[in-house]
Amino acid sequence: MKYYLVTILALMLFGVPAVSSRFGGEVDYVAQIFSQATEQLAAVILSHNPKTVADIKSRYTSPIVQVASINDKSIHNKVRILIVPGHEPNYGGAEYSSLKERDMTVELAQDLAGFLEKDTHYEVFVTRDGNDWSPIFAEYFKNNWQNIIDWQAGSAQDIAHRISSGTVVPPTKTVYHNKAPSNVAYRLYGITKWANENDVDITIHIHFNDAPGHGSRTPGDHTGFAIYIPERQYANSATSKVVAETIFKRLSKYNPVSSLTGESAGIVEDPDLIAIGAHDTADAASMLIEYGYIYEPQFLNAGTRDLAIKDLAFQTYLGLEDFFSAPDAAAVSRAYDTVALPHTWKSVISEKNTQNTDVFALQSALLVDGEYPPYARDLSDCPRTGKLGPCTQTALQQFQKKYSISGETNIVGQRTMQILNTNYGISF
Repeated sequence: MKYYLVTILALMLFGVPAVSSRFGGEVDYVAQIFSQATEQLAAVILSHNPKTVADIKSRYTSPIVQVASINDKSIHNKVRILIVPGHEPNYGGAEYSSLKERDMTVELAQDLAGFLEKDTHYEVFVTRDGNDWSPIFAEYFKNNWQNIIDWQAGSAQDIAHRISSGTVVPPTKTVYHNKAPSNVAYRLYGITKWANENDVDITIHIHFNDAPGHGSRTPGDHTGFAIYIPERQYANSATSKVVAETIFKRLSKYNPVSSLTGESAGIVEDPDLIAIGAHDTADAASMLIEYGYIYEPQFLNAGTRDLAIKDLAFQTYLGLEDFFSAPDAAAVSRAYDTVALPHTWKSVISEKNTQNTDVFALQSALLVDGEYPPYARDLSDCPRTGKLGPCTQTALQQFQKKYSISGETNIVGQRTMQILNTNYGISF
């Protein structure tokens, strides 16, 4: 039935103007009637209720009520967060060396869900693991496939009509994205449709970036993270931006913003990303976070990868807490706002280009101490890679001078370890 309604809507949108232009004023009245009917029909097919900041925050501050099922919208009042690991089970995404983006996104999603699920204010849904779609989404795709296709078609026709009528200005796209195969695209639309129908408040799509033009074993030129939000004319854009800004502030404390042209502002409006509501389809505050480039050293090195990914998840969680003005957002029962600390240093670090969790924690401690990145440098020059390179050595010299440590130039010796463990090895 809905398929026929979409077809009728298309004829109303595009057929009547063509007839009117051919026969002139005689059909103006008919065109007006059709136009009114079109708007009413579009409202029936495509109506949605975008979340406001007040809507989402009111759930966080409401008393917790037990609910019977995810479809019980009348009494549930936890903040509903949907986490979407980028790409599909066993398919898609960037690959570099032995790394697969689709696996890294699952790891970060699971870490983020773990932080959120410990907080009674949140109800968390994750679309998939490394092997398959979660049962909720596998069943939804199976039972609603044609509905998803019809809904997408109606949404595309609606936004085309709004552009042709001048109510929406054709937006300018600033960053090129690969086009998803049709079945992948429909599943992404299906995720948005499910989120609308199940009263999701915030949707976070997790990705890792890649830069074109580099070899299979040669890293690209770009580094850093970026957060994509819906284009400002879309109904969920304003709320998405407010949430994204608090997450951005957290992520940017410990991680560089993307150096790619078009992403350097950190928060990027995009009209065409299906994940965040292409064709103005999403109700939830929606964002797609590119957490860094897949070839960056902290991800390539097995010794630092898990810690780097977990810290990105933790910064995202803290950003959400900041959005809700949680009283303990700065600490969240931890001594530090990074999972890299506290850390216990047990061994001397002396070799240039050593890479491990000791160095990653060292960079984090130097950053908290105000010595990293070193003077006149920034995180784009000196990201936390877990590698003892020139940036870390310079910051270490500043740290040692600050604490009157001598005889340990360019190394983490016994005296430096003592100060680090005293200041940043605190148990919690």
